[in-house]
Amino acid sequence: MQFTGASTALVTPMRDGTVDENAFRAFIEWQIEQGIDGLVPCGTTGESSTLTLEEHQKAIRICVEQNKGRVPVIAGAGSNSTDEAIELTRFAKKIGADAVLHITPYYNKPSQEGLYQHFKALAAAAPMPIIAYNVPGRTGVNLLPETLARISRDVPEVVGVKEATANLSQISNIIEYCGPKFLILSGDDFTVLPTLSIGGHGVISVVSNVAPAKMSALCRAFRQNDLALARRIHYELEPVNRSMFLESNPGPVKAALALMKKMEAEIRLPLVPLLPENQKKLKNTLLAAGLL
Repeated sequence: MQFTGASTALVTPMRDGTVDENAFRAFIEWQIEQGIDGLVPCGTTGESSTLTLEEHQKAIRICVEQNKGRVPVIAGAGSNSTDEAIELTRFAKKIGADAVLHITPYYNKPSQEGLYQHFKALAAAAPMPIIAYNVPGRTGVNLLPETLARISRDVPEVVGVKEATANLSQISNIIEYCGPKFLILSGDDFTVLPTLSIGGHGVISVVSNVAPAKMSALCRAFRQNDLALARRIHYELEPVNRSMFLESNPGPVKAALALMKKMEAEIRLPLVPLLPENQKKLKNTLLAAGLL
């Protein structure tokens, strides 16, 4: 499987406090019909931090089953506990995921050596393609380019990184230190085109939950050297990108999908529904973008 282009960081539909399997299957089918390049269940946007272990495994299983091998499935399997991350990785491998996405352990604030040992332990216990997920704004720790270079050299199962620092200098350093074969995926929809332009390979996207065809078209246009088209789509998406972060993700994207009649807007505490004024802003943006 090639983990390039636009992959969607899938929301986890919920109804009456539980995972809505029917809505999730229909949503995955729509994503594939719209031309998305990959599916990522149980990341930040999938509310992984508030899913039980059973729910987490169920969401991965549903995604793999519904996909039927059509596009890569990169299962979110991260945890701030290395043992739990190993357990989720083993499950993802057994169920047939193509790769796993591993956020750097959060709250613990491990050292760079701790991060290295974490990824080394994951690969040793459950060998399969691993994509590191670096999002210091949520985890409190930055997986530095030098550490990624060491990991990429010593742990070949780690094939790339979802880089959500929005720091093009850091992304450039990763490409320089890790080489062109190491997969660089933008973790910020605002920086997809700039990341591609310096050697990145794609994105794990929030906005592609609501606009999968456009985000995959942006990545495809860049690969085909149609920079004018890629730039045009980039600017068409910018208002929608901003609307996805009117409040904490995934509140806005779930509200948007409810407006699009894809699922309920239900979100799990401690996140809450959008404020009325932000709901109005979101609806107006989606209308202007032709998504409603």
